[in-house]
Amino acid sequence: MRRLFKRLLFLTISGKTIIIETMKFVDEAKIYTKGGDGGRGCVSFRREKYVPRGGPNGGDGGKGGDVIVRALRNHRTLLDLKFQQHHKAKNGGHGGGSNKTGRNSDDVIVAVPVGTIVKDAQTGGLLADLVADGEECIVAKGGIGGKGNAFFATSTNQAPHYAQPGMPGEERDVILELKLLADVGIIGFPNVGKSTFISKVSAAKPKIADYPFTTLTPHLGVVKYGKYESFVIADIPGLIEGAHRGQGMGIRFLRHIERTAVLLHILDISDETTDEAWRKFEAINRELALFRPDMIEKPQIVAVNKIDLSATRERLQKEIDFFKEKGINLLSFSAITGKGLSAVINAVIEKLQSVKAS
Repeated sequence: MRRLFKRLLFLTISGKTIIIETMKFVDEAKIYTKGGDGGRGCVSFRREKYVPRGGPNGGDGGKGGDVIVRALRNHRTLLDLKFQQHHKAKNGGHGGGSNKTGRNSDDVIVAVPVGTIVKDAQTGGLLADLVADGEECIVAKGGIGGKGNAFFATSTNQAPHYAQPGMPGEERDVILELKLLADVGIIGFPNVGKSTFISKVSAAKPKIADYPFTTLTPHLGVVKYGKYESFVIADIPGLIEGAHRGQGMGIRFLRHIERTAVLLHILDISDETTDEAWRKFEAINRELALFRPDMIEKPQIVAVNKIDLSATRERLQKEIDFFKEKGINLLSFSAITGKGLSAVINAVIEKLQSVKAS
């Protein structure tokens, strides 16, 4: 028996229940943030024996805490922020007599994955693009503390009976958008074998099945080559025509390939006419261009999968010749048997190195 409740998976095996924590990929969240108010200043006068005319000694209020969004490499999703949407810092302490300053409040840290974009929900303005581990942005500043009456004492006003209130902390609704940081993005129509490819060349274990939209969330894998070198590859959920308008999986995952340096475009010709592969190739690139015009400028490696199937092998040479006429070198491989995978990886490495060199 299996029951799914939120993030816990209960498996009953031989009368024993095993609880497995599952991780849901969330790449967008909206949160409310509020910086702490500054503490108020104090109105106080010295009251000591044998000091008949004690002066003002009211201390200043403390600063309210800031709300800070910080990128951390050990975070992979914005899931937690879907459940905790309010982040408020504490107010600063009030000033006291004997020139005692109020306590400054601690900052509130909102941890997000590296690659998160921080936007103002009202204006849509970009507040920060957190692309490095430990990089942070103050989204709601805490108010400064008010001055105590000791601050206002002068030669002509030796006994001020007033102090400042603390400044209010900032309030802001913030939108967080995660864009995965990967060197290579795998694109193509659903069910062309993107998940199988990434599972073969890296340690990533995406869901694999023989129906469209198996991949519902992006997956990252690390491909190692040479002695110490590697690159990060992202398996992006399948696109279809009209994705930029919200068709299929929509534009939700298109942003995850914005940061990639190279695109690996995988085609499936196992059940198509001769010109169908080119039509699909153009359709995917059209969606990229409509989403963001500069996306079409990214270098692409184009490869046909499923050469283990006889139908693919029969059409392969015609497709290679057709794409060659268009100025594109068409590679081929089988993600199931592994044939041709090394040639595809070598082409990706070569392209990455040329991009970095330029």
